[in-house]
Amino acid sequence: MNLHDWIDELCDVLDIEAEADEGLLVDLSGITRDNVHPAAGVVTAFLLGFAAAEQGANPEEVEQLAARAQGLAESWDRPAGAKDEVDEDVEFEELADADYEDSDSLV
Repeated sequence: MNLHDWIDELCDVLDIEAEADEGLLVDLSGITRDNVHPAAGVVTAFLLGFAAAEQGANPEEVEQLAARAQGLAESWDRPAGAKDEVDEDVEFEELADADYEDSDSLV
């Protein structure tokens, strides 16, 4: 069984009439997984489908929604797998004593 067959069978099981552009979904899932988070691909595909259904999007509009999601993923500032930066509590006095000429000390 291939992916297209799986989609057809899944639509039958879910009792929905839907067409899915598996190439678009696979590409978008890979981009979001690589640029955002390992689980972002699945979540993005789900939310794309949700948005498409809610908006009654035709295939061209789904592609436009996917392009917007891809643009966001490609501009994401933290690659997948990167550790979260630890937010440290900074006391007000520390900020007051900071050297404002060195902007890195405030970050």
